[in-house]
Amino acid sequence: MIGILDYGMGNLRSVQKALQRVGAEAQTIGRPEAVALCDRVVLPGVGAFADGMAHLRATGMDQAVLDYIATGRPLMGICLGMQLLFGASQEGATEASQPVPGLGVLPGRVVRFEEDQGPGQARLKVPHMGWNRIDWQSGTALFDGLTPGGHVYFVHAYYCQPEHPADTAATTTYGRPFCSAVHRDNIWATQFHPEKSQQVGLRILKNFVERAADRPSDPSTG
Repeated sequence: MIGILDYGMGNLRSVQKALQRVGAEAQTIGRPEAVALCDRVVLPGVGAFADGMAHLRATGMDQAVLDYIATGRPLMGICLGMQLLFGASQEGATEASQPVPGLGVLPGRVVRFEEDQGPGQARLKVPHMGWNRIDWQSGTALFDGLTPGGHVYFVHAYYCQPEHPADTAATTTYGRPFCSAVHRDNIWATQFHPEKSQQVGLRILKNFVERAADRPSDPSTG
């Protein structure tokens, strides 16, 4: 059974419907103690990083997620859910030197797109919204069976900067290349919304359901 974590910040129904379309038994989970009973977990999310962390703590889902990840079972973060897995974010910080702490299971930080791209360059529209191409690393189970150059749907003003390059599973160019998916051990995550990305997104979710545990990342990295 796949648990979709309900901590008050997710587009739960669309994720659930997409997982059901690929044949998965998926239900929303609102109690921290129920997380341990799941075979796979999806951490979705829309909204601001600081609010997301506050909701995780208030519901007790923060420790439930950490305990679940420690079991080695697969977890997938989506959009804000990917960002919350990182160490800290600029979003919501009162000072640049004091970013908002995240779950800290992935080393790195979350930063904002810069509108100013430099002399002679057009200003970047932020947030990044709409369809864009992803370029993934070979050997990542999440993208098995997909034709290179597929397009997926994004809505975000901030993006993740993994500390270890090996954690980057896919990149996308918006002004400059940024990390649009990660994989480390039993953790997979996408900055884009697979549940809104038509057939490409459905294949990614199907791969998470069927193949995510088949190919652990190299333990020597990171």
